[in-house]
Amino acid sequence: MEISVRPARPADAPVITRFNAAMAHETEGLALDPAVLARGVAAALADPAKGRYLVAETGGAVIGQLMWTTEWSDWRDGWFWWIQSVYVAEPHRGRGAFRALYAAVRTAALAAGDVVGLRLYVERDNARAQATYSQIGMARTHYLVFEECPL
Repeated sequence: MEISVRPARPADAPVITRFNAAMAHETEGLALDPAVLARGVAAALADPAKGRYLVAETGGAVIGQLMWTTEWSDWRDGWFWWIQSVYVAEPHRGRGAFRALYAAVRTAALAAGDVVGLRLYVERDNARAQATYSQIGMARTHYLVFEECPL
């Protein structure tokens, strides 16, 4: 299976929206509001400052995605890129789609010259995803995530 990775386009919004809804349901049992989700995906596709999506394709079909956002680190005088909205369609898991997506974002981060690290968060019970991230060289940190949501 040949996998190619490219920046997402506005025409990819329906599949990205569908994948995000599937990810939320699979990992957290959440049913996201389809209209809100579609608006959020469209907003990111229209404005790279909100996030940048990459998609993985095989045979002309989108089979996976990830998005990254940026966070300035005053401690390190550089950017962290946060990987999120990771999803690979079930029939294509374990075949290198995420590895290809991660390699593409890592290459872009290295080329940018001012990125000091890549980060992501993962559902604490998603052992399969955690194993995947470990296999590509990512390490668990000592940080916990706190939130107040919704506001």
